[in-house]
Order: sequence, then C-alpha cells, then structure tokens
Amino acid sequence: MTAGPLSKQAERLAPYSMTIAIGGLLLCGAALVLPLPRFGLLAFGTGAVLLWAAILVRVLTHLRKIARKRVHNALAQFVANDAAPCFTTDLDGVIGYENRAAIKRFGGRGGETLLAALEDLFAAPATTLARLQSRALAKGGAREDVVMRHGHVRLGVHMIGEDGFLWRLDDMVEKGSSLDGEALALPMMTLSKNNAVLFMNEAMRRLIGHREKTLDRVVTDLPLRHGDVHVLSGAEGRVYARVAQFETGGSGRKEVYFLPEKTPSVGEWDAFDALPVALLKVSVDGRILQSNRPARELLSIMAHDQLRLGDLVEGLGRPVQDWVTDVAMARARKPEFVRAARPQNDTFLQITLSRVEGKGDEIELIAVLSDATELKSLEAQFVQSQKMQAIGQLAGGVAHDFNNLLTAISGHCDLLLLRHDKSDPDYGDLVQIHQNANRAASLVGQLLAFSRKQTLKPEVIDLRDTLSDLTHLLNRLVGEKVTLTLSHDAGLLPIRVDKRQLEQVIMNLVVNARDAMPTGGEIKVETRNEVLRQALTRDRATVPAGEYVVVSVSDQGIGIPPERLQKVFEPFFTTKRTGEGTGLGLSTAYGIIKQTGGFIFLDSVVGSGTAFTIFLPAHTARAEAVVEAANKPIPDASVPAERGSGVILLVEDEAPVRAFASRALRLRGYTVIEAENAEEALETLEDSSLHIDVFVSDVIMPGMDGPSWVSEALKTRPDVKVVFVSGYAEDHFTEQQARIPNSVFLPKPFSLSELTATVQAQFY
Repeated sequence: MTAGPLSKQAERLAPYSMTIAIGGLLLCGAALVLPLPRFGLLAFGTGAVLLWAAILVRVLTHLRKIARKRVHNALAQFVANDAAPCFTTDLDGVIGYENRAAIKRFGGRGGETLLAALEDLFAAPATTLARLQSRALAKGGAREDVVMRHGHVRLGVHMIGEDGFLWRLDDMVEKGSSLDGEALALPMMTLSKNNAVLFMNEAMRRLIGHREKTLDRVVTDLPLRHGDVHVLSGAEGRVYARVAQFETGGSGRKEVYFLPEKTPSVGEWDAFDALPVALLKVSVDGRILQSNRPARELLSIMAHDQLRLGDLVEGLGRPVQDWVTDVAMARARKPEFVRAARPQNDTFLQITLSRVEGKGDEIELIAVLSDATELKSLEAQFVQSQKMQAIGQLAGGVAHDFNNLLTAISGHCDLLLLRHDKSDPDYGDLVQIHQNANRAASLVGQLLAFSRKQTLKPEVIDLRDTLSDLTHLLNRLVGEKVTLTLSHDAGLLPIRVDKRQLEQVIMNLVVNARDAMPTGGEIKVETRNEVLRQALTRDRATVPAGEYVVVSVSDQGIGIPPERLQKVFEPFFTTKRTGEGTGLGLSTAYGIIKQTGGFIFLDSVVGSGTAFTIFLPAHTARAEAVVEAANKPIPDASVPAERGSGVILLVEDEAPVRAFASRALRLRGYTVIEAENAEEALETLEDSSLHIDVFVSDVIMPGMDGPSWVSEALKTRPDVKVVFVSGYAEDHFTEQQARIPNSVFLPKPFSLSELTATVQAQFY
C-alpha cells in the first residue's frame, strides 16, 4: 500500500486511536498477571502491536494534516489576489479559505458552508453545487454557467488533494455583452432556459425601442422556430424578422439573432402565417410548395425544407401520391385521417385536399390540416373500453356456465366417494377427478376476477400480517437466484379486502417479476400510507382524494416496451411461450383490485425494470367492528354436516346441478321439493298447506331471477330462510340480497359438504 492511501486510512482510524492504545495497554498489563506463560506472551505481543498501531495512526494523521496545510497555504498565496471570488471547502462544503475578492463580495464566511454563502444569489443552489462537486470527484474539475439574479457567472470547481475543493466565481455578464453582442450590428439577445432575457445588444434595443426582460413581450408569435419569420413588437410597429437560434454552453442558454425582412403584402403566401388554420400548397406531383406557420408546427418542418406530402404523413392505407392524383383529377374529395410522421409524439391529422386553378392552366392543391389527435385518442379509448367490456361479458358468461358444469362434476364425484373407501380400486381415480375439477374451478375463478363478477368475502386486515404470512410461499416461488425484500410503513392503516384474492394479486405480480429476471435480481414489495389532498389523475383513471394504503411491487428485470404497456392487463395477452402462462395473471389482478375499489398502475423502463403500484382505500372502521367481523362464525365445510330434518324447496334451472343438490340434501335427511324455474316454484307455493323451511335457489335463471321470486314468496312466508347459489353474482345482486332477510350466498362450484353445511346453518 502506498503512502497516500496509507495516510488516508490512518486518518479514518484517528478517532479510534485512543481506544486502540488503551486496548494495547490493557493486554500488556494482563500479560503480567496471567499464570500461564504462553497466554501471557501472546497477550503481551498483541498489546504491543496495538500500541504501535495507535502511535503509527497518530503520526500518519499528523503528517497528512501538515501536507494538507502546506497545499492550502500554497493555494491561498496563488489565489489571494485573484479578481474573482475563490473559496476552498471540504467534502461537506464547509469553507476553509476565502480570498480578498470573496471577502469583499460576500463578507467573511469562514466556517460556514458554501451553500449558505450562495443560496440567495441564484435558484436551486444546492442542486447546482452538488452536481458540480459530483463531476469534480469523477473528473477532477467541472464548471457551469449559472444565471444569477443580476447577470450570470461561470462557477468552476477543482479537486484539492483527495478531500478538498477550490471554487471560483467568474462574472460573465460584462464579458458576454461587450465582446459577443455589442460589437454586432445584427439584433441579438441571450435567453435563459426559461426564456428570460439575460442580455440584449444595442441593435436589438434600437429595433424594439427599449429593453425587455421576457421574450413574450418581444416576439408576438411564440414559440421561436429556427429559420422561420417571426413578428416582433418594434419601436414603430410590427417588425418581421427571420430567426436563428443557437445553444451555448450546457446550461440551456440560447443566443437568438434576428434578421429583419420586408413586411409581406396582402397577396403573398406569408400573410397566411397569421391565420389560425394550418395550410399547405401542394403540387400535383406531391411536392410541398408553400406552408404557413400553423402547418409547420403541426408537421415539425421548416419553411425551407424541400419535402413531399408522402414524407410527412403515413397510415393512409394506400400511397399518398395516389390520393393526391385522385384529388387533382377531381376523382376524390373526402377528407382523410393520417398520422404525422415527423413529430416525436403521436399526432393525428384530418387533411382536406382541394383542387384550385393556378397561374395559367397549372393545377395546384390546397391542404387544410386539423389536429385530430385528441379525437383519435378518445376513439381509441372508446374502442378499448368496448373491447374490454365485451370480453368481460364473454368471460363472465363462460365462467357461469362452466361453474354449473363443474358443480355437477364435482358434486356427483362427491356422491361416488361416499360409496367408495380408500381401499377401493376406483377411489384414486375419483380423487383425481375431484382434484382436476378444483383446478378447473380455480381457472374459472380467474375469468370471474377479470370480468369483476366474482363474489368477494371482504374482511378488515393488517397488510403487514398478511404479507408476513405469505413470505414463506413467496420465497419458494422466486427461487434461489432472486432476492425478495419486504418493507412496511410502521403505522400502516388497515384495509378491507378479500384476503385470499389480494394474496393472489401479490403472488401474480411477484411471479411476473421473477420471470422478468431470468439471471436473478431483487424484487421489492413495499407498503406505505398515502393521503391524497386532491384527486390524482393518471392513465385515464382518477383516484379520489382520501387516505390510501399503497402497495408497490418492483423488479430489476428486462422491462416492458412502451407499445405493450397498454395491453398487459388484457386477458390472454402474454409474452411467454406456449404452455408457460395463460395470460390471465395481470388481468385477474386488475379485476380483483378494481372490484375491491382500488387502483393499479404500471411503470416500466426497458432494461431497468418494472413497478406495479396499487392504491387501496384505507379502512377507518372502529376496532370493535373489526373484531366483530373477524369473529363472525363461518360454517366449516370440512366437518361433515349432521343429519337434519326439514323441507327444502330447491329451484335450479340446470338439471345436473339440481339432481346432485337434491340427492345430497336427501342423503342428509331433508325432504326436497324440486322446481326447474321461478314460475314453477311460485306455483308450488300456492298450496298454503305446504310447509317449507328453506329456499335454495339459483340467482340467474330464465324468466324471473332468484331474488325476484324469493321476494314475492316471502310476502306470504316471511319466516323461510334462503340460500342463494350462483356461478357468479351480478353487480346489483348484493344490494338485492341485503333487502332479503335471513339469506346467505353459496358460490358455485360447491361441494356436497359445503352445500349441506350451509343449509344446516340456516336451521339455527
């Protein structure tokens, strides 16, 4: 190790040198009293080494301070008489030395920070000083032109040794004006990044008659466009001048030069620059002959560019020249929607081409351009909304029908299992049927989650406890290459959600994050409280003001390309190979969060990673309500229901489901009366002598639905309990069920034990 690094390490150890010395003395003293010679010798040797190390640290630290002082003294002599203010600072920005110019301008600032000396002179000094110091640490020196409240300066910094800096402030206002501008006969000005006028030469002041501080008081048709003719507020009225602007330095400053031109007459094309309508003059062969200012702004072109219409627009569906020829030959007049090719942001245009007679028999075309970007955006949003709604309705309908089929399959499988024990050769096959039916039910549940027609079981939870319970499973999911990190807000508010569904959302996001990092990385799951004082509008969604619990899942993976960001929540959209994913994970997460009343947003940078942010409304119910909800008894479907007695009216339009449910209830001792639809059920109830204990009814049926007929039946039989079953519950069903007393809901597919346990609970 060289002397320089050794001295640096010694200076870092200097605060601990006294502790090291005391430790050495104690060890040497202990060596004298230890009864064992070998241990005493070892303790004495170790103590001696520590003492010598402490002495060496002290000596090297002293030598380093002397060397630093020598450098600072030499530097002070060098800059003492410099006309520019100079300072030396340490790594923390504390001023150690200031020359005469600095003391004269800023007063004695020794012992203060450079930030305190400069904070009143220009905007954001902390950011500027930190940026320059960081560059100096990397490259040895840096400088930057800074706009001050009175003029501007060039602020430079250089490294002194390994832990000091020399700062120099060089005034630039007088230099820039006298050398660069005042000697020119051409009007010019210097602008800041925010278009504030920093300098205006004599020719410019004569042109407009005075000095201005803001650009909008000088140029009436902003923004400035290099090479275009602009209108200036001159001393004697409007002045037309062609603009040339150039970037200077790295601080965003611009030098703008104005070349006065003759005022256009009424008949010239340039006079159309003042019109608020974008116009182009196009030849028959598609060349752009003339353009006014609004057209050049829409198309991002210059007045002197030699271009064709086909170079500027795209997305017509046929060659642009064919369209131009058709209009020139009077074969087409309909406006066309196209996309502008040159602007960086998507810009859509509606272009109307009209045929006009030019000089002699020459034919020319006038193009009227309208910005249709907002219209196209609204159209795209509407189409996307319609598509998602249609897919959601399809998914919900398919899931409903599948749940009926799965109820019949798993139900009859339960009936078969009752007649077979584990020693039976068919028992294993029946278990396989039952397990695969459950897997199918899980997939159908994802479809219902996407379509937002699943039945949630919300409860008040502490998200920290939920994620802690889930951590073991998540660690198994991510594997050995990926690190999972959890971070929670200390005072995290409770939320009211379906715990199982939220766990599914977190697992889906973590699995996607894992798959995005094939070579490994870190997945961060973070939670925090956030209070929105005003509504947050983002990604075409508006999050109302209020208290939220925010969950963020971020990775360091490959990221998502911008063109795919709008598709990630669509069902069946996946970038994985066939067999590796269904494309339902994110659409399921989206559906669950939206049905819960929350919001989910996506941020992604290709090559850097992806972050999903979930806003969930904080729950503010009283603690007693939380305890009451947590302690509410729930039927245990795993415990076989006892044999019961009573009369049940079963109303189900699906024959296989009705057959299974009827047999299952009869096996438990109940008397079951079957009805295929609501009308048949009401007809059965016309017999006043018929006693019914429980209605078991499907929700969605042809004709009258479940809640409707049950409401009618309860008018004459108010004491009958109700069990509603359905493949999914529509949005309005929850409100309808709330108006029906003594009713519970059982989602399909249900097992034999779940059905009998739910019915049994209604008898108590």
